[in-house]
Amino acid sequence: MSSIAESNQVETSIEIQLTNRDRKTVFFRGILVFPMAVFIGSFTQSMHAGAAFGGLLFMPALLALLVRGVYPSYVLSFNKSMLELNARISAYALLLTDEYPSIEANPNIKVDLPEIEGGAKLSRVLPLVKWFFAIPLFIVGILYAVIGLVLTFVAWIITSATGNYPESIANFVLATIEFWNRLYGYAVILVTDDYPPFTL
Repeated sequence: MSSIAESNQVETSIEIQLTNRDRKTVFFRGILVFPMAVFIGSFTQSMHAGAAFGGLLFMPALLALLVRGVYPSYVLSFNKSMLELNARISAYALLLTDEYPSIEANPNIKVDLPEIEGGAKLSRVLPLVKWFFAIPLFIVGILYAVIGLVLTFVAWIITSATGNYPESIANFVLATIEFWNRLYGYAVILVTDDYPPFTL
């Protein structure tokens, strides 16, 4: 099961495991995911290095676009890799899969960025105010995240007991991950100038 977002936004694809779940690993998921939470946290220990939001690089992309009108390929590659790592950890922590998050790429969980032609398709000035324009999106995203966490708790009980993950909850949780990745694409890693939709 997978889902793809809008064409000029960050696209997220996650293969969801609905049936034949490992009930033991589901029950202890909060403990099992802790090492990966520490790992992803290690990327954000220095805010002065320009790392924030799960290790995503904001300042290097902003400065390169503003001064040179270029989005460095190595910053783009790093941000794509970090978005995918965050997606793998989120998918595991939120019970979408029993596959332990790899620190390398996983074909079952992918994040695709829009084509930016090295930054030529991006505004040089808009990144200065995207964070402000994105405030309503962050507020809506937090509401989605809270609902997603409540639904995940319900799914945790059901999946621990039956070994099956409710599809309706899976769809909402996946859509919430997609929403946040689109928001990060617009306001944090700056790979699109198209305002993301408020809907899941």
